[in-house]
This record gives sequence, structure tokens and C-alpha cells, in this order.
Amino acid sequence: MQIDTRSHVPIYLQIADGIRAAVAAGLYGPNDPLPSLRSLALHVHVNPNTVQRAYDELEREGLIYAQRGKGLFVAEQGTASAQTHAQDGVRRALDEAVRAARAAGMSARRVREIFEATLDRISEPERDRP
Repeated sequence: MQIDTRSHVPIYLQIADGIRAAVAAGLYGPNDPLPSLRSLALHVHVNPNTVQRAYDELEREGLIYAQRGKGLFVAEQGTASAQTHAQDGVRRALDEAVRAARAAGMSARRVREIFEATLDRISEPERDRP
């Protein structure tokens, strides 16, 4: 998980987004434990209170749950919730990109060509993985 201190997105939301992405990608499954506040804070070089705020956000969403004395875990519906959140984010980003392209006078065909070329370019490293 990378934190961009120059981003306009608050650090706690960057952490929450990173956890959501990890759950959506299957790195954490239902009932899997999450890193402790202190260990994640050390890993991303932030105050533990910032991580707590991120975890509070995820708990409010129902993505994670706490077990007193044991830690934080991914909720049963956490994977589906994280994937839905990711899909919604992709839709918003694509909506914005298509609106910008159309405002610049690009045809739907040209937008598709650019999208497909971008998808191919970005997906190439995945094919090289063992």
C-alpha cells in the first residue's frame, strides 16, 4: 500500500481504499485478520490514530468487524462489498473520461479505440506473471 502525502485525498481514506482494494483482489478473504493498527501504521509510516480512522470507516461500511481482544477481520460480505465499491469507482472514472473525450469532440469509436489500447497496454504486465 502506497500513501501519497501530496494527494488531496486524506491519508486515512487512502489507507481505507488500499484495504478495500486488497479485499476486492482477494488478498484478504472473509474472516481473515487484518494487520494490527500499530503494524500497519509502521508499514505506511503514519500515526496509529490515522489507521484507526481508516479502520473505523471500513467498519461503518460493514467491510470489516472487530473481535474484542483478537483484532479486526474481513466481514463475510466484505469481498462482495469491496468489489462493488471498486466497480462503482471504475464506472465514475470512466464516466468522467468519456465526458471529457466527448467534450473534446472525440467520436465514440475513437474513445473505444483509446480505451482498448489503454486496457491492452496496462494489462500486458499481467500476462507476464508466473
